Amino acid sequence: MVNIYNFSKNVIQNLIRENKNNSSFTPILLVLCTIPLSFAINNIALGIFLVVALVTFKKTNFKVQKELVFPILLYVLMVISYFWSIDQKETLAALSKELPLLIIPLGFFLFKTNTAEEKKKIITYYSHVIVAFALYFLVRATVRYFIYDDSRMFFYHGENDKDYGLVPKLLNAIHMSVFVAIAFFYFFTKEIKSKTDHFCSLLLFGFILLLSSKNIILIVFVLSLIHIFFISKAAHKLRLRNLIVFGLMIGILFSLGRIKDRFKVEFQSNTEKSLSTNVIEGVPAGVHYVSIKEAWTNPTFTPNDYFNGTSFRVYQFRIFTELIKENTIFLTGFGLNASYPKIKEKAIQYNLYMGVENDLDSGYQSKNFHNQYVQNFAELGIFGFLLLLVILFVNVKNAIKSKDFVHFAFAILMISLFLTESFLWRQRGVVFFTMMYCLFNSRIFLKSSKAE
Repeated sequence: MVNIYNFSKNVIQNLIRENKNNSSFTPILLVLCTIPLSFAINNIALGIFLVVALVTFKKTNFKVQKELVFPILLYVLMVISYFWSIDQKETLAALSKELPLLIIPLGFFLFKTNTAEEKKKIITYYSHVIVAFALYFLVRATVRYFIYDDSRMFFYHGENDKDYGLVPKLLNAIHMSVFVAIAFFYFFTKEIKSKTDHFCSLLLFGFILLLSSKNIILIVFVLSLIHIFFISKAAHKLRLRNLIVFGLMIGILFSLGRIKDRFKVEFQSNTEKSLSTNVIEGVPAGVHYVSIKEAWTNPTFTPNDYFNGTSFRVYQFRIFTELIKENTIFLTGFGLNASYPKIKEKAIQYNLYMGVENDLDSGYQSKNFHNQYVQNFAELGIFGFLLLLVILFVNVKNAIKSKDFVHFAFAILMISLFLTESFLWRQRGVVFFTMMYCLFNSRIFLKSSKAE
């Protein structure tokens, strides 16, 4: 108890000291650390972030940084899309959810710029909080396993009405994987690691595997290899041995039942599994699994056809190309969050499974494009798509320039995630991306002391 008290006291004192040096330190950290919690708590943190920015604002601190203008421009385009939206009610409702694209960059304009050391400390605190979340969910899963005798408690997420996963459905295993991955790379890439750092790295890596997001697991694996063999100080030593050991470890972990199942028979023409997350869980035995080729070419389907994650995303891209040809939306899009009526029309046209009336299973027609690039294009037109590409390009360019591997990992994770998820169309997603983007890109520090 004494050790816990002293540790907590030191943490609080350090936070107070950091906040005295820069008033943005605690508000930024508070927003990041409350993302996995309820929307209400995270909204309160965002409110505190904005209030503190306004109260502590000094003209000498104000600086418009071009990297941070792009998220604001994206939000402005979303607002303007209301005037041509085919569903203005949905567009208006979605604008409040996308407010972080405006609020967070403005806060960074008003706050004193964070130094490279302050940014690093924010990521440090954030990473330790994520470790606490991982431990909590693992303990939760263990307790629930002994209560329900169901191994599903250790993997992925369940459904809204049946919370049988490692994390709740509302939190989303894929999104949680991204939050955890950033913390993992903080510990994994430290040049000098303590035993605690090694433990945290292994814990978070294992947690990512249990969350079973195939896309994130692959990217984390590839980025880890890049760091081991090209970035770390020991990169020129023992490469073959490290590769063998790492490969054996991954092979053993992937051989575990549920994780193995999620990667099995990937890329086969009639696959029952996919790289992308399945959009409808608990499919009855005997249904027809739609292949990638069928998703792209079939003239029609039946309600008995089941789309796995990859085939569904192929189908969604297919109907997106058709909608572009059939509607004059190349420049404008349908409007923010206004593509659902068109997606439903296509679902009816192709005779997809439409769910059960008065049931929580809503069918395929209610799903968004599950692709951020397509989502931007369909709803905001070519300019919304190009703005997204500019944001991602700036993020990668500055990550390389800063020589910060955690920043680089964030940039690559987002590029990959956007291929399978409409991440920015989710509240936790837009808050996480915008805050991390602004934190990493608000000012670029080179490693030379002269640049500092």
